[in-house]
Amino acid sequence: MGSLTLPESGLVYLDTSPIIYAVEKIPPYDALLQPLWAQAQTGAIQFVGSELLLLETLVKPVQAGDNLLQTAFRHFLYAREMRLVSISTTVLETAVQLRATSNLKAPDAIHAAAALQLSCDAFITNDPVFRRVSGLSVVVLEELKPK
Repeated sequence: MGSLTLPESGLVYLDTSPIIYAVEKIPPYDALLQPLWAQAQTGAIQFVGSELLLLETLVKPVQAGDNLLQTAFRHFLYAREMRLVSISTTVLETAVQLRATSNLKAPDAIHAAAALQLSCDAFITNDPVFRRVSGLSVVVLEELKPK
C-alpha cells in the first residue's frame, strides 16, 4: 500500500470521494486517509472544499432517508478542520475556462477552480481527470491502494 504524502502545513482541498470514504468508512481508502485526519487535528493543515460538497455528499442519504448518515456528513463538513468556500462568480469564471480547456464536467470544474483560487497545497481525489488542470497538486487515492 502506498502512503499519502502531504505538505507539512497549508490548505488541502477535499474532493467528494475522500469525504464519502471517510464518513462511510470505505476500505481501503479509509485507512489511507487516517494520517490526513490526524494531521488536520493538530492544526497543521486545514481542509477546504466548495459548498458543492453539500449537494454531492447529501443527496443519496436524503434519498434513502438515512438521517444518521446525513448527520455524519454534516458533522464532517462543518467540523473545525473543514472550511467550505462559496461558489463565487470568480470561481465560476475560472470553472468556465477549465471546462473549455480541460473538458471537465461542471462539478469537477467548480472544485478545481475553487482549489486554484485558494492556492491549495494538495487536492485529494480519486479521479485522475483533475490532472488535466495545471497548477493543482493532485493526489489520486486509487494509485495508493495495495496492488
